[in-house]
Amino acid sequence: MLRALLFLLLTATMAQATPVEDLVSERAAETLGAEMPENGRFRITFQRKDYDEAELISAFWMDRATGQFLANAVLPGGTVMRLQGLAVLTLPVPVPTRRMMPGELIRAEDVQTVDLPFSRVGVFAITEPETLIGKEVRRTLTQGRPVLAQSITEPLVITRGDKVSIRFTDGRLSLSAPGRALDDGYSGAEIRVVNLVSNVLVTGVAQPGGLVEIVR
Repeated sequence: MLRALLFLLLTATMAQATPVEDLVSERAAETLGAEMPENGRFRITFQRKDYDEAELISAFWMDRATGQFLANAVLPGGTVMRLQGLAVLTLPVPVPTRRMMPGELIRAEDVQTVDLPFSRVGVFAITEPETLIGKEVRRTLTQGRPVLAQSITEPLVITRGDKVSIRFTDGRLSLSAPGRALDDGYSGAEIRVVNLVSNVLVTGVAQPGGLVEIVR
């Protein structure tokens, strides 16, 4: 009795049909192997599809460059159906919801995630929304297009030409002097400043509030 029950359960599991899009996606991912991106997924289109589900793919071939594929799908009744179509590898990528100009800060509402063909996502494209939010635009960003790493920067806390306060610390000794920034700088970046009292060029670390720290 127990053996019969196990056999029925196993038979039902084996006969369970799966959407053909899912089966083709699995085989396409296997074809790419280690080159398959972690967050990548395939968008499958068929030249013709007479059935929505199949038990398995018995044979599969795909052109890695174009995504064109041929497959033999085994239907629940045992019939083999030939499938032909296109498997486009896509990647979820954060893109601007509007055109953004240099100097603007990127907010959460300025970003949306869309699936783009992997071929359109360059090696320098930002793929995580968290990496964009809070950054400052360095180069004009186009609505709906991937953002390159070199197009954004940390928000500037000091701009070249700003008057700053230079704070020199050496152990218990702490001195302050007015200065002028010669570089742009985000928080934690090293910048050059001129001490307006001594007219000496020094290098310090930019901090919020127009402060430049020099620690010995």
